[in-house]
Amino acid sequence: MGEETLVAMPLAPHHHHHARLDALPHHVAPSSPPPPQPTVAGDNNKDEEEEERDRGVVESPPARVARPETTTTTPPPVLPAAGEEVYYARRMLQGAVLRPPPHLPQPEAPPGLARALSAPAPHGHAADEEEAEDGARQRPVDRSASANSAAAVVDVASIGRFLRDRRAVLSSAITRRISSLKEPSSPSDTYGVQEIHLPNVKVTVRLKDAIAADAAAEDGIALDDDPGYSFSGGHIKGRVSFFSRSGCRDCAAVRSFFRNSGLPYVEINLDVFPEREAELASRAGGAARVPQIFLNEKLLGGLVVLNSLRNSGEFERRVRDLAGRRCPDSAPRVPVYGFDDEAAAGEQTEDAMVGVVRVLRHRMPIQDRFVRVKLVKNCFSGADMVDAIVNHLNCGRDKAVEIGKELARKHFIHHVFRENDFEDGSQNLYRFLEHDPAVPKYYNFRGSTNDGEPKQAAAVGHRMTKIMLAILEAYASDDRRHLDYSRIAASEEFRRYANLVQELQRADMTALPAEERLPFFLNLHNAMAIHAVIRVGQPGAVDRRPFFSDFQYIVGGHPYSLAAIRNGILRANRRQPYTLAKPFGSNDRRLELAQRRANPLVHFALCDATRSSPIVRFYTTQGVEPELRHAAREFFLHSGVEIDLESRTVHLTRIVKWYSNDFGQDRDILRWVLNYLDPTKAGLLTHLLNDGGPINISYMNYDWSLNV
Repeated sequence: MGEETLVAMPLAPHHHHHARLDALPHHVAPSSPPPPQPTVAGDNNKDEEEEERDRGVVESPPARVARPETTTTTPPPVLPAAGEEVYYARRMLQGAVLRPPPHLPQPEAPPGLARALSAPAPHGHAADEEEAEDGARQRPVDRSASANSAAAVVDVASIGRFLRDRRAVLSSAITRRISSLKEPSSPSDTYGVQEIHLPNVKVTVRLKDAIAADAAAEDGIALDDDPGYSFSGGHIKGRVSFFSRSGCRDCAAVRSFFRNSGLPYVEINLDVFPEREAELASRAGGAARVPQIFLNEKLLGGLVVLNSLRNSGEFERRVRDLAGRRCPDSAPRVPVYGFDDEAAAGEQTEDAMVGVVRVLRHRMPIQDRFVRVKLVKNCFSGADMVDAIVNHLNCGRDKAVEIGKELARKHFIHHVFRENDFEDGSQNLYRFLEHDPAVPKYYNFRGSTNDGEPKQAAAVGHRMTKIMLAILEAYASDDRRHLDYSRIAASEEFRRYANLVQELQRADMTALPAEERLPFFLNLHNAMAIHAVIRVGQPGAVDRRPFFSDFQYIVGGHPYSLAAIRNGILRANRRQPYTLAKPFGSNDRRLELAQRRANPLVHFALCDATRSSPIVRFYTTQGVEPELRHAAREFFLHSGVEIDLESRTVHLTRIVKWYSNDFGQDRDILRWVLNYLDPTKAGLLTHLLNDGGPINISYMNYDWSLNV
């Protein structure tokens, strides 16, 4: 609908039209024909004709040639050019909507509008009037009318302008997007593909240089525009892989070199994938130590060999040869997500008491009961369990009680108020571990209890630390201040970590040596913080309960949150800031694992996944004390303290204010901080402490944003 449509509003008196026509200097006004005779159609037809005459009609323009014969034998007269112009002018002044000539495209009514018949042309030539009357009977001329009112006139020109504007907007949008493809692509566009997204339209454009690059890669041609070993464009066809272990300095150096050079690589961490140790021994020899680098299936060597080849330029030549050869199947395979170590799975044995537990789970009368004005859910009495054991094993009640105590010691069952291990009687209520109402908060619990033989907590903690170190080395920045939580959540390392911490459900924590409890809970806290970000999100600036209190692990049959570990275990059961109650009651079995005294250094070893918290670290059993002192020095070196000598003000981290009971009074805090400052800050603080003047202590704002 690109044609223009002329619309003129009607002017009431007809003699005014003739006066306007006489005023036109270049038009010849013909004499007015006699008025048409009324037809015998009743008053209603007369009124309809008058209404149509008043609002204007749609009529085909006269042609310059004679029309085909109709019911009359006399052909219609041919209007001269001047007469045709006078005819168009008269029709415009009468308010008629003029249609294009028949040989041109005719306008259509927009959707939602009805069709109405137009009336014959009033006051036209006699032949035209007769043709209009015949055409109304044989070929009616349609005119757009409103769906609600047949007498309404539609402004076709406005509809045409609207459609032209929308077409222009769509055309300009496509033109701009296609024009932008001529500009150089951004570094993130590694595959040379641009996509255009419009409503109901998706255009994908493949650039010629990208097609040429792919063709060159298929032919085994290394691109010359890649400087050094930079293969960030993804054109390498071979595979660079190396075997590593968590916490290995040589492995960290190899990893850093590959990252800085932009060379894609595959890392196989033997602490995460212990089943690959035999493969390394068969490829590099039984005495080989990590790291061991492979170019496709060929062994390159360790860090010393890598440095030698780099210095001679041989490594660059070998990698460029690798870029043109596909990786054979004999090369070390890429670790696959979702497949566990079959050998480790075979070592998992069921607990000796599982048979009895399975019978009791089906036979025990588990129900809700009112005790001490409380509704206790999913519980049974000690007498009910004793009776079930006696009937199943055909033994005495004393033997059944001993079996019940063994089930409680292995954390298959526990007292509803955790007051005792197991006793016979109807007043002592117990429940199975999986029936605890708080199970939805236990994020290391997946529907059912781990019925395997409980492993030593120290062994589980050691493997957990190795996996988390591998996660940090792969998905954290070099300074450990920024973590990629989305990649961590989708990694095989994290999947194996989530499976591993299920073994803590029934671990015997009382068997954990005292010297290993501090590093165990430090590492557990930092690992739980990463898990909490992935599952519940970052800690909020106002409501932090879901992160610090509601997110829990079940460890040794008891629940532990981040707040319980920090305040109950590591701070020797001290009150949390802005609370009145201690984390553990006097009869809580978790008190046996709490530290004997609060160590202020633990506050700079715990990461809560925020920008103002200390960086995430994991600690060893042998060197936990020097590692804690190093963590404190690193924290105060970067952002923990600022000293303004002119205003005699020391700006400290807000962590010190929250846990001031662990540090002492104002000057005691400054003397304690002095031990962990670098020489410059230590000299300034020593000057303020020794000159006898007042010292102002100010606390910095805490940044609760996520450390990404």
